Amino acid sequence: MDNAGGAALAIVLVVLIVFVIIVLVRAVRIVPQARAGVVERLGKYQRTLNPGLTILIPFVDRLLPLLDLREQVVSFPPQPVITEDNLVVSIDTVVYFQVTDPRAATYEIANYIQAVEQLTTTTLRNVVGGLNLEEALTSRDQINGQLRGVLDEATGRWGIRVSRVELKAIDPPHSIQDSMEKQMRAERDRRAAILTAEGTKQSAILTAEGQRQASILAAEGDAKAAILRADGEAQAIQKVFDAIHKGNPDQKLLAYQYLQTLPKLAEGSSNKLWIIPSEVGEALKGIGNALGGTTPEAAGGLFDEVGAKPSEP
Repeated sequence: MDNAGGAALAIVLVVLIVFVIIVLVRAVRIVPQARAGVVERLGKYQRTLNPGLTILIPFVDRLLPLLDLREQVVSFPPQPVITEDNLVVSIDTVVYFQVTDPRAATYEIANYIQAVEQLTTTTLRNVVGGLNLEEALTSRDQINGQLRGVLDEATGRWGIRVSRVELKAIDPPHSIQDSMEKQMRAERDRRAAILTAEGTKQSAILTAEGQRQASILAAEGDAKAAILRADGEAQAIQKVFDAIHKGNPDQKLLAYQYLQTLPKLAEGSSNKLWIIPSEVGEALKGIGNALGGTTPEAAGGLFDEVGAKPSEP
C-alpha cells in the first residue's frame, strides 16, 4: 500500500508541475519591438499589447497572432487592363503599406493583404481605362497618385495606411510593341535626316560667310597695300624732288642725266623702234655749251657715236 500511495503522489506532483509550467507559459508573453498583439478575453476584444513583457490570465485571455507594424512591400502579379483605345496591357504594381491600428486590421477585414490586392486591381482598371496607351505609358506619376489616394482612403478604416503605389511594369501586346518600335525607328531616322540637313545647311552658310569675310579682308588688304605703295611712291618722289631742289642742279647736269637715261629706253628684246624725243636737241645744245662752244651738229655726231640709234630687231 505504501508503494502504491507513493507512486500516486509522484504522479500528482508531476501533473502539478506540468500544469504550473503550462500556466506560466500561457500567462507570461513577450511582444517584440515593432510588433503588436490583440488580446481576447472570453472571446471578446480586451486590449492591444505593446512591445514588452505582458501577463495574461491563463485559459481566459487569448493572444491572437502578432501583427507586424513595420512598413511592408507587396508586389502583386501582373494584371490585364483594357485601355481607352481597347488595347490590353499587363500592369505589374507594387504597394507600400503599414498597419497603424492592430484592432481594426484584425476585426474590420479578414485578410487585409488580399483586400489591398483586389482593391489595387479594380482601381487600376478604373484609372487606366480612361487613358489611351500612349497616356498610360507616359503618365505613371499621375496613375500612382490616383491609386494611392483611392487605396489610402479605402484602407483607412481597416487600420492600414498606404504610403506609396508604384507601377513596376506596363507591357503592351507584342504586336503593339513591334509597331511602336517601327514608329520610334522611323522617328529617329527622320530626326537624323533633319539634323544632317541642318548640319549641311549650317556648314554651307558658315563656308559662304567665311569666303565672304575672306574676300572682304583680301580686298581691304589690297586697298591698304595700294594706299601704302602710293604713299611710299609719293614720299619717294617728294624726297627726290626735295633732294634735287636742295642740290640746285644747273642746265648742264640735267642735260647730262637726260642723255644717260635715253639708252635705257632701248633695253629689252621687245623694243623694235626707238623714237628720239624732240627734247634731245635742247639737251645736246646744253651739252655743247658745257663743252665750250660745240655746235649742236657736232654734239649730234657725238650722240651717234655713243649708239643713239634704233635698236635692231
